[in-house]
Amino acid sequence: MDARRDREHPPDADALSGWPPEPIGVRIRDAGEIAAALPHLLGFRPRESVVLLSLTGAGRRRVGLTVRADIPPAENAGSLAAVLARSLCTDRPDGAVVVVVSEASDEGRPGEPDIPHRDLVREMVRALAGLGVPVGDALLVRGGRWWDYDCVYGCCGPGGGTPLPTEVTELEVASVATGTVVEQDRDDLLARIAPAPGRDRGAMAAACARVAVECSAVVLDSGMEAVAAESWSAVTDAAARCRPGAPAVDGLTDTEVARVVWGLRDGDVRDRALGLALGAEPAAAEQLWTECTRRAPAPLDAAPATLLAVSAWLRGDGAMANVALGRALDSEPGYGLARLLGDALAACVTPADLRALLTEVGSTPPAG
Repeated sequence: MDARRDREHPPDADALSGWPPEPIGVRIRDAGEIAAALPHLLGFRPRESVVLLSLTGAGRRRVGLTVRADIPPAENAGSLAAVLARSLCTDRPDGAVVVVVSEASDEGRPGEPDIPHRDLVREMVRALAGLGVPVGDALLVRGGRWWDYDCVYGCCGPGGGTPLPTEVTELEVASVATGTVVEQDRDDLLARIAPAPGRDRGAMAAACARVAVECSAVVLDSGMEAVAAESWSAVTDAAARCRPGAPAVDGLTDTEVARVVWGLRDGDVRDRALGLALGAEPAAAEQLWTECTRRAPAPLDAAPATLLAVSAWLRGDGAMANVALGRALDSEPGYGLARLLGDALAACVTPADLRALLTEVGSTPPAG
């Protein structure tokens, strides 16, 4: 399941809190614009998906939490609906929108066709109603058109549908302004942190081995505190290289990346690095964690992947956060911070709450 919040944009309401600091007001005028907005709300173009959008505020005009899952087999529709509805309700919605994105053909008896996945929509509506959340719109998006499941007129019958808006919307402009990159599909999110084609992975592994030996020597010579200090310097130096206008991040040498990822194996250094997402240059930190995740061998990629998930969630990108967490736990299934963050995302902890928690942790003096 993918979830995203706080960068979703409200119909006829102001948006929104979180990163970047200044909210941008966006108006989405009708159901067609909501359907067209899905790629910007999710960060990628969904395929064969069911999406629930939370509506809050006066007149149910603010889009809050957005959750998505692949369309399930028919026998699993009820259980998936229960999971998605519970997740959406962590946002305390006043209402909801259900959107199915599918290229499936029309269904029904010969001579009486119907648009597809009506049973799935029924399960979603039933699950939300059971939790006291009314559904304002239930939409199908297919082939560049949209249908309203509740519309009884020919415009929403099989073979009908309304073309999705093609003009540049306020939401697209706001997405560009806030740095959102809309990928073609979820696989493109995975590709962001996949090893770069043509890069010598053997050389990266060798650099990590050399740095491990160097760290061991410093521990024997000067103690753990000296290694931690060197590791933190490596992190901050590399983050500075990732600032906008700095030399290209792929200019980081294998040794520089190795020093960062080995440093992050120290829990104190890693926890200190969490604070970079709250600092003046969160984009630089996220770029560094992305590069380290792409290049580090397992299990050294688990820490930067987890930090990447934190950065992504703080700016409301739940899809990227889930992809990064998946990478961390694939690499090191027992990685504690990744498991804790996974539990938080499953509970749909808001970016604001996560930011407050990290701020509190960062302000707590170390024990002893």
